[in-house]
Amino acid sequence: MIAPRINRTSRWVSALVVLAIAPVSMVWAEEQESPPGPRVELSLRSWLYTSGETKWSHNASGIDSRLGNPTSQLTYKDNNTHIIELAARVNVAHRWFANGDLGFSVALNQGQLVDNDYTAVGGQQLFSQTNSNVTGSGTQYVNLDIGYRAVEFPGSRGHLDVFGGAQYWRTEYEATGVQQVVCAPSEIPGLMCNPNTNIQGVLAITNTTHWITPVHVGFDTEYRITRRLSVDLKASVSPASIVYDKDIHHLRADLQQNPSFSMWGVGVSANADASLKVMLSKQIALTGGYRIWWNRTYTGTWENHPVGAASDSVPLTELQTYRHGATLGLTAYF
Repeated sequence: MIAPRINRTSRWVSALVVLAIAPVSMVWAEEQESPPGPRVELSLRSWLYTSGETKWSHNASGIDSRLGNPTSQLTYKDNNTHIIELAARVNVAHRWFANGDLGFSVALNQGQLVDNDYTAVGGQQLFSQTNSNVTGSGTQYVNLDIGYRAVEFPGSRGHLDVFGGAQYWRTEYEATGVQQVVCAPSEIPGLMCNPNTNIQGVLAITNTTHWITPVHVGFDTEYRITRRLSVDLKASVSPASIVYDKDIHHLRADLQQNPSFSMWGVGVSANADASLKVMLSKQIALTGGYRIWWNRTYTGTWENHPVGAASDSVPLTELQTYRHGATLGLTAYF
């Protein structure tokens, strides 16, 4: 009599276990068989009328103590341009993804170059200042990153991605015309200026800056406020961004023309981008926000290239480039 009762009990326990496990198995099966998230994201963005600046200076007082520190400082400022950006992201298995974007300016047709020269006679003194109008091919860049989705926020509220990659950023300026603003007498032989200089419509200087960031690391986090609206913050940094700058002074017969001056340096870089995203449909999103990029050297060398004489190498005291402005874009999910 005991054995049948045990068998009936076992059957009831088995039935209860099956009933308990079945819903879990169904959910697991649905998760396994549910369609994955978007595998590919393609974006067309616009960095709207960005404002940028490049500044460099050097210290040649080691060659002649009468020269100032800095000896020369050139600032390409108020350089506004409109940038078009194409971007793609491919999501692969196990939360990994690859991301890349390519940007290029439509035009760079405004800005000003301020060229200051200093002496140390009687203290740091501004010896010469000239102004020029700035045009040029503007800026181009490429970013390539590999990342990992580190955190999924509860309730499908968003995520946190971490990534690492590389960046190349090129900016070219053309300074047209030369207007002498300050011209002070100099006690240094060969150091002179003409207070009446006012040259219009002639290409005076071409400056090209190449920033190469072989490794940067960062994060990209998105938080969904509603089903259709989310906020995104992306930032990256690098302690080893390499710069090469080529300066051609077309009106200087005493200098070589490719280049007249050259600069190498190593510095830091930081990029930040904040935006809002509105899902127009399941596959199309509208984004808008603000972005800033910044690179600056902490060590470097400046070198001149005179005609018929040896070059001089002196410390590069500063080379800095930054650009900021609003962003607007469309992203398609496949």
